[in-house]
Amino acid sequence: MPIQTSDIKFYLSGGSSNTNPNLSLGGVISTTEIGTAINSLFDDVTGDESASGDIEYRAFYVKNTHVSLTWIGVKFWVETQTPAGDDISIGKEASLGSPKQTIATENDAPTGIVFSAPSTKVTGISIGDLAPGDGYMLWIKRNVPVSTTAYNNNSFTIKLEGDSRA
Repeated sequence: MPIQTSDIKFYLSGGSSNTNPNLSLGGVISTTEIGTAINSLFDDVTGDESASGDIEYRAFYVKNTHVSLTWIGVKFWVETQTPAGDDISIGKEASLGSPKQTIATENDAPTGIVFSAPSTKVTGISIGDLAPGDGYMLWIKRNVPVSTTAYNNNSFTIKLEGDSRA
């Protein structure tokens, strides 16, 4: 049987015991799963933030938990931007076995990460193959432009897709 959606898990960053999405600022993978609600990594935009503009960053992990199959040719992209007019862009850091950076605050840009907003699988950012148990740390940048209108239940969609052998 090929890799199923349930074999691909998403986790906070920020250390093995981190359970707070606001502290998912890079570093070691957490044991806390975030499910598929990637936009839950960000808090609501306050009136002051929407008036003056705000840029925030979050890091999360994607992990192949299948016991024997490799997730092949994985790509990720921004399937839908927010209806509120925030700009969501993404970048990749490194695989599980590599050292990863941690940013001090949500407003500090991670070093060396190239952010873009590909909108299809064809233009998506390549992660490559994830063997069983392998994972990758990914970054999201949320740019709230100056004078953005307040919006309840703001959301966006990040899509990850790959293939596997049967």
